[in-house]
Amino acid sequence: MTKIVFMGTPAFSVPILEALIEENYEILAVVTQPDRPVGRKKILTPPPVKEAALKHHLKVLQPEKISGSPEMAEIIELAPDLIVTAAFGQFLPTKLLEVPKYRAINVHASLLPKYRGGAPVHYSLIKGEKETGVSIMYMEKKMDAGDILNQRSLPITRADDVGTLFDRLSVLGRDLLLETIPELIAGNIQPIKQDEEKVTYSPNITREEEVIDWNKNATEIDCQVRGMRPWPGAYTTLGGNRLKIWAVTPTKKETKAEPGTIITIEPTSIAVACGANTVLELNEIQPAGKGRLSVEEYLRGVGHKLEVGEMVGTND
Repeated sequence: MTKIVFMGTPAFSVPILEALIEENYEILAVVTQPDRPVGRKKILTPPPVKEAALKHHLKVLQPEKISGSPEMAEIIELAPDLIVTAAFGQFLPTKLLEVPKYRAINVHASLLPKYRGGAPVHYSLIKGEKETGVSIMYMEKKMDAGDILNQRSLPITRADDVGTLFDRLSVLGRDLLLETIPELIAGNIQPIKQDEEKVTYSPNITREEEVIDWNKNATEIDCQVRGMRPWPGAYTTLGGNRLKIWAVTPTKKETKAEPGTIITIEPTSIAVACGANTVLELNEIQPAGKGRLSVEEYLRGVGHKLEVGEMVGTND
């Protein structure tokens, strides 16, 4: 029986861990990030992978930093045949990568060499990609640079956002990993080197990237909104107050108004001028201190009379 140490943290990783358990691989330990404060009340909350591991009575290790830690020494002592990582969130030192007989492999949510880094799902949406996928590759010290063992794609639709795409890619990654491990152990896989000339990166999203630039065209802003939903969220300002944008619709209308100008107000939508003379309808928004609202709900309860010609984003 193949002995595995699994490393992962968010909900994306849970179906992958549970599939390994169901396939009767021997999970020696589950390594995940420490519990973190969550929400306005900063309640200390375990990562989803920890909750899944404890449900199956597995050993859980939570190093703040794995390199040189007692937890790393414990993993080396366990002598796994294989290390499997899926959105773990930390670099693994070379000393650890060299321990398993079958090395360490990673389930990465992009079609490498595109979108190495911590936010490949966000970037695939923000950049308007038509497809994405999962790559299973050997781990190296250099981020997401290892040889590819297996890869599979799926289409991105306009109905997708970060939440739906994470769910779909998690299932795809689970299935692809279960196909890959037996072939890897049998020696039937010829690893493929990544083309360094085609490498792109997807670093973690910054606060600045959450701000909507109305000089972009309507389709680009739609991609940004979906690429930030449900987390961390795209936003603008209205009347000096923060306005989170949850759902929008690019239209075929054209306008010569300055980007950021509200050009029409209907009972169920607010139309805003964007770059390249395009127009975007706002469908769901969240004013500061409020919950998520349809535009119809917002307009019924708005504290000041919203008028055509007002600007959004002028105080970002």
